[in-house]
Amino acid sequence: MRDRQPLVSVITPVYETDHDVLRQMVESVRAQTFANWELILVDDASPSNRVRIELAGFAGADDRIRVVLRESNGGIVAASNDALGAARGEFVALVDHDDVITEDALAEVAEAIKAEPEADYIYSDEDKITVTGELYDRFDKPDWSPERLRGQMYTGHLSVLRRSIVAAVGGFDPAAEGSQDHDLVLKVTERARKVVHIPRVLYHWRAVAGSTAASNENKSYAWDNGCAAVNAHLVRVGIRGRAELGPVPGTYRVVRDDQPGRLVSVVIPTRGTAGVVFGEERVFVVDAVRSILEHTAHEAIEFVIVYDSDTPADVLESLEEVAGPKLRLVPYLDPFNFSRKCNVGVLASRGEYVLVVNDDIRSMSDRIVETMIGPLAESDVGMTGAFLFYEDGTIQHAGHSHHMGDYTHAYHQERPDAYGAFSSLLINREAAGLTAAFIGMRRDVYEDAGGFSELLPGNFNDVDLCMKVRSLGYRLVWLTDARLHHFESKSRNPLVHSYEEKTIVDRWGRPERDPYLA
Repeated sequence: MRDRQPLVSVITPVYETDHDVLRQMVESVRAQTFANWELILVDDASPSNRVRIELAGFAGADDRIRVVLRESNGGIVAASNDALGAARGEFVALVDHDDVITEDALAEVAEAIKAEPEADYIYSDEDKITVTGELYDRFDKPDWSPERLRGQMYTGHLSVLRRSIVAAVGGFDPAAEGSQDHDLVLKVTERARKVVHIPRVLYHWRAVAGSTAASNENKSYAWDNGCAAVNAHLVRVGIRGRAELGPVPGTYRVVRDDQPGRLVSVVIPTRGTAGVVFGEERVFVVDAVRSILEHTAHEAIEFVIVYDSDTPADVLESLEEVAGPKLRLVPYLDPFNFSRKCNVGVLASRGEYVLVVNDDIRSMSDRIVETMIGPLAESDVGMTGAFLFYEDGTIQHAGHSHHMGDYTHAYHQERPDAYGAFSSLLINREAAGLTAAFIGMRRDVYEDAGGFSELLPGNFNDVDLCMKVRSLGYRLVWLTDARLHHFESKSRNPLVHSYEEKTIVDRWGRPERDPYLA
C-alpha cells in the first residue's frame, strides 16, 4: 500500500499582481513533484479586470486550482481567511502572490510530516529573489527557537500549518494586519505537538518595490501590530513581562518582570587577582560584586565567593565592605580546577537560582540579575547566558557555535554595534551553548545535569555542561540585554590543553551543524 499523502492547500491572496510575477508563482506550484495539492487563489477585489481573467485561466488549466473572488477589498487578512474557508487540505501552506517555491517544496514538507506524524507546524529556510530572478540573502534558519520567535518572525517562509489548529485559534486576526503570519504562528505553536524545521531553501521571497522583502520599513504599522501580537502571546503562555519594539523594524525586546523574594546565589570562584583595566588598577572580584549590586534592584541575593588560600586578606575585607550580609565566603584548598570551585560554590549556596560568574566581569546593563533569571521561570529553560564584550568593546561571547567540527564563540571579536545575521545580536534567542563566564540556572537543573565536569578543570567545561543540559531536554537562552565586560584571561592562564579538547570530543563528538545557527 502506498503511503498516505496529506492534501496540502496552498493559500494565496491576490491583489493587482503583475502578470509575469503572478504567473511565476502559480507555475511554481504547478511544477511541484508532489501532486496532492490544491491552490486557493483569492482575488481581493483587484481594480483590473485583467487579474480576474488571468485567475480564471489558471483555474481552467488545472483542476487543482480554485479561485475565490471577493466583492470588496478587505486586505490581506480578510483575503487569507477567505482562502482558509475554501481550503480542504489537512495542511495549509502560506505562499504570497509575488513569490515562488522550489519544485520539491511540498515533497519536502510531505517527507517531514511522514517522519514526524505529530508535526503541526513546518517551516523551511528561504532566500530572496530579484525582479530579474537573481537569488540572494539566503537565511539558513535555526531549528525551533520559541524565544527567537518572540523577538522576530524568523520562521517566515515557507510556513505550513495543520489546518485544524489554524481553525481552532481563529485563523488570521484582523488586529494583526501586516504581522498576521507572526500572530498566527505564535498561536499555532503554543498548541503544536511538534514544530519541524526543514533546513533547506524551499521559498524565494520576491523583493519588489513596496514589499517587506525589500525593506521592513515599507510597512511600519506591521511593527506595532507585531509587538501587540507578542504581548498577547506572553499573556496566553503565562510569561510575566512585556514586549517592546526592538532596535530595528521587525524586532522585539521581551522584558520580563522581576521575581522578588526568589533567592539568587551568585557563585564567583576567585583568587583575588588584581589588574589594570580601563587605565585603573582593580581587584577583579571586588569590582564584579560591586557592579552587579549597582546594576540590579533584586534584593534577594547572596554572593558565594569561593576563594583560594592565597587570596589576600584585604580582598576578603573589601568584599565584606561591598556585599555586607549578602556575602558568604567559602575557602578552597585544592589545586586550580574551575569546575570543582564552581561545584563547591553551588553546594554551599542556598538560592533557587544560581548565577555562575567569572571574577573578571563588570556589568554594563541595568536589571542584570532580573534579566538573567527571567526566562528561568519557564520550566523548559535550563540555562541563560549573557552578551560579553572585551575591554576594547569587541564581542567576546554571543552564544556558542557548535558547527563544522568546532566548539567556538559566535561573532567572536565582531564590532560592538554589529547586528549579526538577520538581526541575531539584537534579540534573545536559543543557543547551542553558553559560556560559563556568566550563566544562570535553576538549582534543580544544575543538580540534574551533575554540575561541571571536574575532568575539565579549565576549558570546555561550559560546553560539556551545556550539552548535558540540552540532553535533558532544556532550552538554553542567550540574552542580548544582559551585557557585561569580560576581561578574559586577566586572572588566569588561557592555555587550552590537548587532553581537554580530547575529553570533550570523546564525550560529545565533533558537531556537524549547529541547530541554532546564529
